[in-house]
Amino acid sequence: MQRRDFFKKAITVAGGAVVGSTAADAKETVETVHPVDNRKVSDIAFPQKRPLITYSDRPPLLESPREVFTSALTPNDLFFVRWHMPMIPTYINLNTFHISVNGEVKKKLKLSVETLRKEFEAVEITSVLQCGGNNRSAFHPTPGGIQWGVGAMGCARWKGVKLKDVLAKAGLKKGASWIKFNGLEKPVYTKTDGFVRALELNKVHDEIIIAYEMNGEALPYLNGYPVRLILPGFYSDSWIKMLSNITVTSEKPQLHFMDHAYRVPDNDCECETPDNLAPKTKPIEEMNVNSLIGYPVSGTKVKKGAELVVRGVAFDGGSGIEKVHISTNGGHTWEEAKLDDGTQGNYAYRTFIYPFKPEQTGLLSIMSRATNHKGEIQPFAHEVKWNHGGYKFNGIDEVTVEVVA
Repeated sequence: MQRRDFFKKAITVAGGAVVGSTAADAKETVETVHPVDNRKVSDIAFPQKRPLITYSDRPPLLESPREVFTSALTPNDLFFVRWHMPMIPTYINLNTFHISVNGEVKKKLKLSVETLRKEFEAVEITSVLQCGGNNRSAFHPTPGGIQWGVGAMGCARWKGVKLKDVLAKAGLKKGASWIKFNGLEKPVYTKTDGFVRALELNKVHDEIIIAYEMNGEALPYLNGYPVRLILPGFYSDSWIKMLSNITVTSEKPQLHFMDHAYRVPDNDCECETPDNLAPKTKPIEEMNVNSLIGYPVSGTKVKKGAELVVRGVAFDGGSGIEKVHISTNGGHTWEEAKLDDGTQGNYAYRTFIYPFKPEQTGLLSIMSRATNHKGEIQPFAHEVKWNHGGYKFNGIDEVTVEVVA
């Protein structure tokens, strides 16, 4: 395929995906199924990336294939990519780049990456990064937004400096209560709201960092080079890439991407129907319990009587994974999988393995179900209730393999 044709096709696909079906047809049956699985990986790789499932090149929207999710850390070149605005810098000069810290502070700051490295304590944390719309293709009627499959997520070891230390260096004025973050991505039209997120000051803790490294290397360009905000346990819309400005305010700022987008119904089930939308909503923030099988993938042929080792990852918003169960009979009975030692911390993936020997030929369903330390358990996919944004799907994962003689 010619490059020109690729961009033409990518834009067409992205346009359809981004626009989606915001006017959901109330006559359709409201249901949730398994998300679209194992879409074709692109033939074309973006810089610093291996070929990934590609939804758009402007903005870059790249999904990791299921096979990635068998290890505790996701390699940088296989890590998913999600931007909101089509305009991002094509080059960043570290000699001129800086983060501005301003607003309700006693001393305004301009911090280069070198300053962050030399003048602040370096800290590291391993944490999952997941798009709030990961698995959105599971919802019907189709919600607006990218129709992600299962791979808009990854886990990395992030290195940087504590946000608290940066704020302490600036000094906060009395009455400071919120912090706004934005990066270098820009909308095409000046009237379009920029991608700005805010955090209440009382929610800042030691594990929120400004990262300049990812898995021991400089951040990949498409994952937010040279620095991005890391909010462990929160969905990725709060993890601002190419972080360039931090503004402390005394009042809650009015922001499109918090007041209108990335919200779910503010009720017990976080659910609604297309013809009865919830009157009150809340921002998506903490991730819910989830798991994914990385091996085998659907369509794999396995040998009857040979040992098959199911591998995957499980995670939540920070309470930590307590156990993962596997079912090979459609969810009628469950067996406990073996988890890794958990030393990467509660914000990281816990990998699991489950060896067994298929005893009958034919199609075989394999399911994974995670439980966290709060006692929260993944529901079956059909039990996940619909919301208009298609957020926070966490249905029990399932792959189907073929057992041959």
